[in-house]
Amino acid sequence: MSKATPNHFIRSIVSNDLANGKHDYVYTRFPPEPNGYLHLGHAKSICLNFGLAADLEGRCNLRFDDTNPEKESAEYMDSIRHSVAWLGFDWDELCYASDYFDELYKFAIELIHKGLAYVDDLDAEQMREYRGTLTEPGKDSPNRNRPIEQNLDLFERMRAGEFEEGELVLRARIDMASPNITMRDPILYRIRYAHHYRAGDEWCIYPMYDFTHCISDALEGITHSLCTLEFQDNRALYDWILENITISKNHIGEKNKPMPRQIEFGRSNLEYTLASKRKLIQLVSDGHVNGWDDPRLTTLVGLKRRGYTPASIRNFCAEIGVTKKDSVIEISVLENAIRQDLEANAKRVFGVLDPLKVTITNYPENEFETFTVKNHPKDQTMGTREIPFGREIYIEREDFMRDPVEDFYRLAPGREVRIRYGYAITCHDVIEDANGNVSELLCTYDPQTAKGKTPDGRKIRGIIHWVSAAHAVDAEVRLYDRLFNHPNPGALDDFTSALNPDSLQVCKTAKLEPSLQEADPEDRFQLERVGYFCFDSVDHSTETMVLNRTVSLRDSWAKPGIKK
Repeated sequence: MSKATPNHFIRSIVSNDLANGKHDYVYTRFPPEPNGYLHLGHAKSICLNFGLAADLEGRCNLRFDDTNPEKESAEYMDSIRHSVAWLGFDWDELCYASDYFDELYKFAIELIHKGLAYVDDLDAEQMREYRGTLTEPGKDSPNRNRPIEQNLDLFERMRAGEFEEGELVLRARIDMASPNITMRDPILYRIRYAHHYRAGDEWCIYPMYDFTHCISDALEGITHSLCTLEFQDNRALYDWILENITISKNHIGEKNKPMPRQIEFGRSNLEYTLASKRKLIQLVSDGHVNGWDDPRLTTLVGLKRRGYTPASIRNFCAEIGVTKKDSVIEISVLENAIRQDLEANAKRVFGVLDPLKVTITNYPENEFETFTVKNHPKDQTMGTREIPFGREIYIEREDFMRDPVEDFYRLAPGREVRIRYGYAITCHDVIEDANGNVSELLCTYDPQTAKGKTPDGRKIRGIIHWVSAAHAVDAEVRLYDRLFNHPNPGALDDFTSALNPDSLQVCKTAKLEPSLQEADPEDRFQLERVGYFCFDSVDHSTETMVLNRTVSLRDSWAKPGIKK
C-alpha cells in the first residue's frame, strides 16, 4: 500500500468532527453507478474514501447506486468490484441501492402523507418551462396542490404499472421560488418499464439518484458523504430529504447522532484523455478503441492491461491531492508516477524492436558464451541472469548509421562501439539487399574487451544493446501513445477529430532475450534503452509473445505539473 493519505481539507473536517465528538467513528463509501467501467477519476474517489477511512481507523462500503436499469449491468458491476480490489482496497460491506427499493418507496409514501411530495403530469418541456431560470423564479405546477389521498392513489397506481413512461412523476414539494434551482420541486420517482439486472421486473418505478443516495448513506450509517463539486447545489436537497423522513431519528446509529454530512471536492481532469462515460461508450461502440480495456484508455482495466501498477495509481492520486476547485492535470504527472514505480521495481532485460543482423566474423562459429548481468542496477535482491552471446547478434537498426551525423556515437562503418555487458566491436563491411537497404553488418570483436575492459585505455563512447540471434525470442510489441493529440478533446464539437493516428504502433519483428520465456505473465520490465513493458493480458501466450509498452523511458511531450 502507498503512503498514508496526505492532509487536505476533507481530512481536516473529518478529524475535527472526531475531535469535537460530533462523530465517534468515520464511515465513508464509494458509490459508483454500474453503467460503465471505472476510470482514473474514480480512482481518486476510491483512494479518498477508502484511504481516509483506513487512516482514521474507520470503515468504508462499496455501494452500487443501481437505480437506472436501462444503462446498468452485471458486467459493469463485476468490473467495478475487480478494479477496486485491484487498486488494493477492501470494503466493509458490499451494498446495493436496489436492496433499499422497498424502504425508499415507503419513505416516498411518508413524504406524500406529510404533504411534501405530489404526483405531477407535466411533460418534460412543460416542466422546464415551469422551473424558471437562474434570475427568474419558477411557477407552481397545476398539480402541486393535489389532495394527499389523490397523490397516494396515483403513486400506488404508478407502482402497479397503470401508466405509461413519462406520463406521471413524483416530485418533492419544496419551493419553486428557491434561488437554488435544484430545490424547485425536483423529481423523486419516474416510470421505467425496464428489466433491472438485480431486481428483475419487480419494479416499474425507480427512484432518482438524489432521493436514493442520501437515504442509502443514512441506512448504512455513513458519516461523511464525499462527492465532486457538481453535487454542491444538490447538498441542500440531500439534507432536506433526510430532515423530512423518520430515518433521521431511527437509522443513524445512536439516538441524536447527526445525519451524514456531504462534502464536495474538485475533479481532477487529465489532459489528453476523456472521462465522460457517454463518450467512452462511443469510443468503444464505434470501434475507435479495442474494448474497455484498450491500453490507450484511462479506464482502470485499460491502465492495468497497459502495465500500470496499483501503487503507481495510488501515488498519482496522492500527488494530485484533494482540493476545493477543479484542476487540470498534465498527463506527464501520471506517466511519471508509473516511471518512478517501475524504475525502482522492474527488472532490466534486452529487446530489439527493429532488428539488424550483425555477424562477428572473427568469433568462432557454433560457439557461445554467457555474460552474468544484474537484473537491476541498484537492487541486488533482484539477483542476476545469464545472457547468451555468439557469432551472430541483433542490434537496433537505429543504432547504425552509414553516414553518421554529428553527435552520433553508435555503430558506423569503421567505428568501434561496445555491446552492453560484452565486447567492443568494429564494423568493417555493410551488406545490402536488392533494394539497397542495409540487411547485415559484418564486424570484428576485440577479445580483450570482455565485460567492459579496455586494456590499452582507449575510450569507447558508444554502448548499444543487443540479443543473441541464435537464442532470440520472436515477439509482437505494441507501442502505445496518447489516444488524443488535443489536451482537452472533450471540449471539441467532435472529440473523435482529435484522435491520435499514431496512438498505437505494432512491431511484429521484435527479438527478445530468452529469459523472458520464463517470466511471470504479471511481470513488468524495462527493455533497456527502449521503455517499460508488460505482457499483454489478453493476447500473450507461451506460443505468441505479445508485449505492451507501458511508458517510454522519458517524457517526450511536456514537463510535469498541475494547472489549477
